[in-house]
Amino acid sequence: MEREFDYNKENLLIVDDEIETGNVVKDMLSNRGFKTDSVSSGENALHELRNGRYTFLISDINMPELNGIELIKMAKKENPDINIIAMTGYEKDYTYMDIINAGANDFIVKPFKGDEIEAKINRILIERRIRDELERASITDSLTGLFNQRHFYNRLKEEIDRANRQNHPLSLILLDLDKFKDYNDQHGHLAGDKMLDKSGKIILSSIRENVDTAFRYGGDEFAVILVEADNAIARKIRERVEWGFQQGGGVTASVGSATYSKEMDVKDFVVLADKNLYKAKK
Repeated sequence: MEREFDYNKENLLIVDDEIETGNVVKDMLSNRGFKTDSVSSGENALHELRNGRYTFLISDINMPELNGIELIKMAKKENPDINIIAMTGYEKDYTYMDIINAGANDFIVKPFKGDEIEAKINRILIERRIRDELERASITDSLTGLFNQRHFYNRLKEEIDRANRQNHPLSLILLDLDKFKDYNDQHGHLAGDKMLDKSGKIILSSIRENVDTAFRYGGDEFAVILVEADNAIARKIRERVEWGFQQGGGVTASVGSATYSKEMDVKDFVVLADKNLYKAKK
């Protein structure tokens, strides 16, 4: 039977002070295709979580020193995105709400079968996928598939902070379509929407894949954040975007760019790129 999810992409940390039990759970999940590690204390679990990229924490509750409830609270505080399943052989000691309020996604009573914990992991993966899809929809422009203006400002602030922290160059491109109103008047709004969609594809094909990020800024305006890009790189990408529109047919685009300097805030950076766009249109 084909699985709905690729288990090999999930990194699971198993925590149980009974080493043999932890190894049984580890082997049980490894045999189903998950990447798994196991430790025997809450303290070791925190160390591993801080040094690894785990997507799941599966922890016993009754452990000496740092117990499972405390571990769950600390793990969730440090990594809000981690998924957590609590395990215990003493069901009466904790209520379901105790576990959920601590930050766990679910609760399972030992001993359990592999199918039981796999089903709980799958339910969490389904919920995570739904959340991701909803989040993606909230930051995506439905017409072009590019990110929207809301996400642009959030992402630009993040990249400015990163550029300051790591002392890396950062550039920004703003562009809009030339005489797009005339195009809409001549061909109709449906054709105009198709041209906006095509424009998004032209931009994506002109920038560095998995490096730069494109946005529909609004109307017929677009933006591209160029990470680790100085003025020379920005100029080359700007020229590629211009050439792409010239070859694409239908409409051309005016493109302006700016390179970040440390005295700028988000508004200053966008205003500078906008001024250069205005010069390009002239």
